[in-house]
Amino acid sequence: MRGEFVDLHGARLYYYAAGTRGAGEPVVFVHGFATSSHLWTDVVSLMPTGHRLIVLDVLGHGRSDPPSERPLTLRAHGERIVELLDVLGVDAACVVGHGVGGAIAQSLAIHSSHRVARLALLSSTGFGDWATHAVRIARAMLPLLRRLPPPWLLSMVRTELERGYDDRSRAVHSIDRYLRPFATMDGRDTLVRHLRALDTRETAALGARLGEIACPTAIVWGEHDPFLRVSLGCRLARAIPDATMQVIPGARHVLPEEWPRQVADAIAELLTR
Repeated sequence: MRGEFVDLHGARLYYYAAGTRGAGEPVVFVHGFATSSHLWTDVVSLMPTGHRLIVLDVLGHGRSDPPSERPLTLRAHGERIVELLDVLGVDAACVVGHGVGGAIAQSLAIHSSHRVARLALLSSTGFGDWATHAVRIARAMLPLLRRLPPPWLLSMVRTELERGYDDRSRAVHSIDRYLRPFATMDGRDTLVRHLRALDTRETAALGARLGEIACPTAIVWGEHDPFLRVSLGCRLARAIPDATMQVIPGARHVLPEEWPRQVADAIAELLTR
């Protein structure tokens, strides 16, 4: 496993490569809001051999650069992933997205369909009515959040993220890592920009075009996801042709960390379709 930075028009995107190259197509892992590539650590170790695994930090998260004034729309994130694939010499890949990363994956499958061979959506945002109560409040309070000291804002985000875990000790360890880039004043500003970018109008526009997705698709959901209900996953499965739906009993939102075997197995099955 090795990590490195790729310069994309002046912004460095961090990724690490794992797995073994073989006949199997590459797999790209896309995390969601306020997390990082760390989300996929256990899943990567359980993936079948013969696949090049590309695990990235979305711009403004993890080790990737802050976004500065660069756009943070789903489509912009997807376009940067296409640029990364160009640099890495990857023509098409299985794209796996979690949470907001799932919406980025949807955007890729619609706007750059020739680069997405297969699609896996794990507890993904989608359509126009996915926003949780906390997200709606945060967006309404953006002018105030821009003035809060970083520890205050991070405390609010931490409390919300913890709800996605069943294992509190794991939550503490992982969230400490995820929120580290946002602990400074500049980091707070970046986090506020990410909150502002959580725009249901963009996911609604994608939702209207999900029928265009032509690649095999797997949708995996946590039975007790406190943010995104199973009904949203079922709706995505109905809208996307050739999509399967799997619900993990007892699982909450952070499936790649707490249910890595089930996630890896679902991706492995998708890769055979």
